[in-house]
Parts: sequence; structure tokens; C-alpha cells
Amino acid sequence: MRGVTGRLMLLDTASLYFRAYFGVPDSVKAPDGTPVNAVRGLLDFIDRLVKDHRPDELVACMDADWRPQWRVDLIPSYKAHRVAEEHETGPDEEEVPDTLSPQVPVIEAVLDALGIARVGVADYEADDVIGTFTAHAKGPVDIVTGDRDLYQLVDDARGVRVLYPLKGVGTLQTTDEAWLREKYGVDGRGYADLALLRGDPSDGLPGVPGIGEKTAAKLLTEFGDLAGILAAVDDPKAKLTPSQRKRLDEARPYLAVAPTVVRVAADVPLPEVSTGLPRTPRDPAALEELAERWGLGGSLQRLLTTLGA
Repeated sequence: MRGVTGRLMLLDTASLYFRAYFGVPDSVKAPDGTPVNAVRGLLDFIDRLVKDHRPDELVACMDADWRPQWRVDLIPSYKAHRVAEEHETGPDEEEVPDTLSPQVPVIEAVLDALGIARVGVADYEADDVIGTFTAHAKGPVDIVTGDRDLYQLVDDARGVRVLYPLKGVGTLQTTDEAWLREKYGVDGRGYADLALLRGDPSDGLPGVPGIGEKTAAKLLTEFGDLAGILAAVDDPKAKLTPSQRKRLDEARPYLAVAPTVVRVAADVPLPEVSTGLPRTPRDPAALEELAERWGLGGSLQRLLTTLGA
């Protein structure tokens, strides 16, 4: 993949359409009465993001597999509580609200007709696609997500920041290393270690019993990273309480595999795509048909105006 040199904006698309779905009333419907609140909400989000942040390149990153088997093999509890239906072959189905699932193919069709690059890679989550685009980028990167896991990519030296929606996308928290240090006591590189030590019930990550966020941050400040903490467990002179030493020692099997599960991949085989911001729709006829069929009205028109500006 060529290195992107302009300002690249990466959308954690599912995270944003989930927010749109819950933030826009389901009384927003297509002419046939089908709810399109997630579709229109996402278009409004993208319009606002492009207007406010003027990226040169834009990629809608998708979950081709929201719960990859290689992560489950290492930590079986990973996202297990979100599984609606298991499949012998292919990804498990995620529990998604009834009226959201039918809107996802519409979102995909609209993005494709607009010409906004949409990338999902088999066996990987959107986070991994984002991690790989970020690793290849030569210029600044804005990652738009409601998922704190991606704080691990924040890197001031490379101009990588996370724009985290607090209310819609009108209010975004700009997450840089200064913000991370103030909030969590770690920088971007340290966030993944903090997350795996602390655990994360929403992702089914057990963490180390008795090691909460504050203790994890203190240990990382003291010993640098996870490898430094584990070296301290083996060093009788290291400043660890007996209970911390015992708990960390007992958690070694988990700590051996957790980094692979928690850290986003940076080596996903990305397809060749045109990431430039489209000024005009790629397929105007298809877009017109979609707009009429789903009643996309002002949301789509506003975005087309912004893209053309």
C-alpha cells in the first residue's frame, strides 16, 4: 500500500453507525417505513467531520470479522458475551439491534456510490485495518472512533490522534498524548499494556485480578512496560507488594497471550484503494436510486455539497 502523505481520516465505521443508530430517533424512516436512522445519522457524521477537519484522504474501515478466531483461540472469553449465533465456518454473528442490521448493507452501498473508500479485510477487525493504515501513513492521521482501544495508536511525534465523539460528532474529544497522560498516566504506546492489565468487561478481557486502572498506571510508570513489570516480578528487590507480585505471577499465562489480542495489528494485507476524498459521486445513478429508495434527503445532499466544496 502506498504511504498516504496528506491528512488521513480513518473512520471506525461500525462504532459510528452504532452511535448514529442510538443518537437519531428511529422515527427517521424511508418512504416504505423502514428505519434509516443509522444511515442518515452516519451521513450527517461524515458531513460534519469533513467540514470541521478537512481531511485530504478518508477511509471507512469495516469489521470483516468483529471477533477473529485467532484472538478467540488465545482468549476464549474475547467478546463472547456479544455472540448472537455461532457459525462453524465464517465469523460468528454479533448481537445487533433488529432494526440496525438491515441498515448496514444500505450504508455500504451509499459509501460505495459516493466513492468513499471502504475497507474490511477477512479475519480482521476494523481496528486492525485502522492500525495498518496508520502504520503506513506518512502524514498526520485522525482516527474517529467511540472505542477507547484505539488510544494505543496515539502518537504526537507522528501526528496521530483520536477524535472521540462525546455527543454526536459535534463535540469531539481530541485525544493526544498530553490528554492520555493526564487521564490515564500513560502515553499511546502504554495504553494497550494498561488495558490488558486492567481488563475490559466490554471486550471480555479478564485482566489481572486486583490490578485496577490506577495500579496498572503506577506499575507502568515504575517499570516502563509489561516486559518491565514481569521482569520486576522475578526481581526480589523490585518495589512490588507481595500481593501484586503473587497476582502478576499467577496471571503469566494470560499476560503471555493478552498483548497479541489487545494490540491492533499493523500488518493487515490491505487492498489497493483510492483513499482521496471524492469531490463528485463515483456512481451518480446508483446514488440517486439509493437516495430515492431510502429517503436520504437532506443528509445526503449536505454531504454532497461539503464534498464538492
